[in-house]
Formats: sequence, C-alpha cells, structure tokens
Amino acid sequence: MNTRTTRALAAALSLTAALAISGCSSDDGGADGDKPAMTVSGGFMPEPVNDKMAGAFMVIKNGSKTADKLTGITSPLSDDLQIHETKDQKMKQVPSMDVPANGELNLERGGNHVMFMGLKSTPKVGEKVTVELHFEKADPVKVELDVKERTYTAQNSNAH
Repeated sequence: MNTRTTRALAAALSLTAALAISGCSSDDGGADGDKPAMTVSGGFMPEPVNDKMAGAFMVIKNGSKTADKLTGITSPLSDDLQIHETKDQKMKQVPSMDVPANGELNLERGGNHVMFMGLKSTPKVGEKVTVELHFEKADPVKVELDVKERTYTAQNSNAH
C-alpha cells in the first residue's frame, strides 16, 4: 500500500506541475509564450536610381493578441535605415510604428515605408536585399526583399 500511495502521489504531483506550467505560459500576458509572432509578406525594393537612397515596402502581420511596435531595421546594404510615416503627402522619420494585435502594418508606396540612406551598392532588378526587422517585444525577423522594376507596386502583382 505504501508503494501504491507513493505512485499515486507522484502522479498527482506530476499532473499538478504540468497544469501549472501550461497555465503560466498561456495566460500571464508577459511570458515568452505570449510574445508577438510577426510574419512578413510581399517585401520588395524598387530598383534604386543611384546609391543615395532607396525605399522598401512590405506587409508585417502580427498573429498574436499582443500589440507591438516596429522599432528598427538593419541591413548589410546600408548603415542608415529609417522608418518613415507619411501624413498629408509629407513623409517624416519616426522612431517606431505600431503593429496592432491580430493586425497588420502596411508599408507601401505613397504611405508608411522604410528608407535606406547611403547605399553601399546599387542592387539591380532580380537581386535580393536582406533586412532584419526589430520589434519592441517580438523576436527579430529576417526578410529577403526582391528588387523589382522602379514602377512596380504590390497591387499590380499579388493581391494580398
């Protein structure tokens, strides 16, 4: 009977520990299990005219119930990448941009976008440019941007 009691107690403790662990990771709001998970689609860069600057566009999707912010971008192509907001047809650099919970941040022509300043080289159509997106809460996301014709827009290729 002592062995049976010990086994029953061990099983009960294991079950209790498993439930406590799963409860912590799913509903405390700040655990790594609840960290926003970002995915990126439609990323492209129109072929730059020169090595002075270039734009980049993409859709960043937040598939979690935790809002986040895009706080920076890095790339081997430039040491100076900026997040630009466009309001009233005027663009200005901003320190971050909101990525809503269960929502998207659209970086698009004529709207909010990323600017590469002082390119180290001038990529050509068909090449790829690697960037890494940095967020306030989510892990960084590496993205390969397709270099497209200067007149390319996401609307005239893939309706996302």
